[in-house]
Amino acid sequence: MSQMEQAVFGGGCFWCVEAVFQQLEGVLTVEPGYAGGQVDNPSYEQVCSGDTGHIEVARITFDPGAIGYRDLLEIFFATHDPTTMDRQGNDVGPQYRSAIFWQTPQQRDAAQEVMADLQARGVFGAPIVTQLLPPAHFWPAEDYHRDYYLRHPQQGYCAYVITPKVAKLRKAFAHRVK
Repeated sequence: MSQMEQAVFGGGCFWCVEAVFQQLEGVLTVEPGYAGGQVDNPSYEQVCSGDTGHIEVARITFDPGAIGYRDLLEIFFATHDPTTMDRQGNDVGPQYRSAIFWQTPQQRDAAQEVMADLQARGVFGAPIVTQLLPPAHFWPAEDYHRDYYLRHPQQGYCAYVITPKVAKLRKAFAHRVK
């Protein structure tokens, strides 16, 4: 087994990001949390206020021998809208912005290359606003946020927002799904 690596992505609500990446071969854990803000150990309520500077993120631990970081980036960009500033669908606020917290210079370079390629090909029809940010402290979210979609698939938000994202992933990246 390869040395494990971590990726930290913010793509709107962390329930969505967690649910998508939990489906993938080579992904060992996905943990919802907060990164990029100026308050230590923030609560969900504090982050939702939009005043702490944090982004809802998922920290993904993966085996690069089974799935590469570029593969994770491809899936990240395919499963959220990287062209809307501070929003994903009805989730609006700076905590929902699209962001990649690179963990190594190689991840930074890979993210820059993937974003430049997607932009050059006009994949989204609008400029990519995803922020590429240096490593930041990761604060785990409260326990009730973990495995949220797995535990509540029939809950309204899960059924109407997350289930279509998971279905899209399963169709477009069937070869990567567990």
